Amino acid sequence: MACPSLESPGSSKSTVKSWARNLSVDQAVEIARKVKKHGKDDPRRVIHSLKVGLALMLISLFYYFRPGFGDEAMWAVLTVVVVFEFSVGATLGKGVNRMLATLLGGTLGVGAHHIATLGRETGEPIIVAFLVFFVAAVVSFLKFFPSLKARYDYGLTIFLLTFSLVSVSGYKDHQVIDMARKRLLTIIIGSATAIVICICICPVWIGEDLHNLIVGNIEKLGNFLQGFGDEYFHIPGNGQSTNSEKSFLEEYRSVLTTKSSEENMANLARWEPRHGQFSFHHPWKHYIKVGFLTRQCAYKIKALNGYMNSEIQTPIEIRRKIQEPCTKICTESGKALKELAAAMKKRIRSSSFSAHITNSKNAAENLKSLLKRYEWQDHDGDLLDIVPGAAVALVLIDVVKCIDDIAETVVELSSVARFKTEDATVVALEQPPSLLHRAIVQPQLGSEGSEHSVKLMDLLQKAC
Repeated sequence: MACPSLESPGSSKSTVKSWARNLSVDQAVEIARKVKKHGKDDPRRVIHSLKVGLALMLISLFYYFRPGFGDEAMWAVLTVVVVFEFSVGATLGKGVNRMLATLLGGTLGVGAHHIATLGRETGEPIIVAFLVFFVAAVVSFLKFFPSLKARYDYGLTIFLLTFSLVSVSGYKDHQVIDMARKRLLTIIIGSATAIVICICICPVWIGEDLHNLIVGNIEKLGNFLQGFGDEYFHIPGNGQSTNSEKSFLEEYRSVLTTKSSEENMANLARWEPRHGQFSFHHPWKHYIKVGFLTRQCAYKIKALNGYMNSEIQTPIEIRRKIQEPCTKICTESGKALKELAAAMKKRIRSSSFSAHITNSKNAAENLKSLLKRYEWQDHDGDLLDIVPGAAVALVLIDVVKCIDDIAETVVELSSVARFKTEDATVVALEQPPSLLHRAIVQPQLGSEGSEHSVKLMDLLQKAC
């Protein structure tokens, strides 16, 4: 059987080299583009990289000279690599956890080692095994407590590691004490170097990032609501919005996935010292509460977006009956959220949003009365025409309640955090939004009804 023709070895080798050369160039260009993009997205990343390099350079010089520490100086290098994080809060948290855990773990390890030596050759391994088992079990169980795991998980791990290494070491008592002392000092040196450089050179405050994240999420919800009314109740012939103008209708999606980020940032922000208007005991828990209420509102907004893109659409003539109160709710609610976001961004106590919340509540009461009392003609047999529009109206009523809760929590946050007062209206600000004016505007019902017309609520009950 004839063998298939093969290229000469020289030709094949040159082809592989040419392909590898072209591939490496393309990869290098792609990597350069990604690096440039990451640097432009957040220039702090470049600064952080330089700070890490500076810290390692200083500690490497310390290890090179090793003033009386010997090989234990390597722990300073390892500590910088492990402890140095992007933000001040994360670096402080890890650094303090590592230093305290090493101190406690080393102290208890030396004590356990000394107790174990009293049992001599036969009893020493049994005592060490029992102590390691007991301490490991207790520390591992403590990790299941949420409050401890959130702030001290890394410290508990280092404590367990240090205790185990020191207690099971085969050195004599004076050697164990000397080893523990050198290791603690080098870890303190490494942690202190990382913390000082992180704070003194272009610090990144995780608390400010959390503050800006919450503000941005509230703004996104406000943008959606301000645009939703015009999009949903749009009447053909008045002009269509372009895709670029509708981008705000998708921004709210990022709000739905910020829970873990907010909780992690709040835990790290507790480690940060006073900076700007953020004190050491800043009420970071209130930010988590605001974020929770913001996500609740975002889920309702997701439902509104689903009805807007649904295949079953309410006819225009039915939409017109609820158009005025619904668009009023969207406009006023969006303005209220954006006023809240602007006040939080400036860290001031403002009551400018209260008028918009009152207007949205009045519009919601108006819409409720319309749904209960207005007689919907000529649609008693076609529920598919009525239910989607009615569902949108009911969701908008729920959105008003969510925004009221968000506003009340933001007011509480601004009071506890002692934000600056914008003007003399702080007295009105202290009142929760839920206690503001609740006047109800009754709709003017038409006289188009007939004896055979069916109310909307009855139709909804039949549909259910």
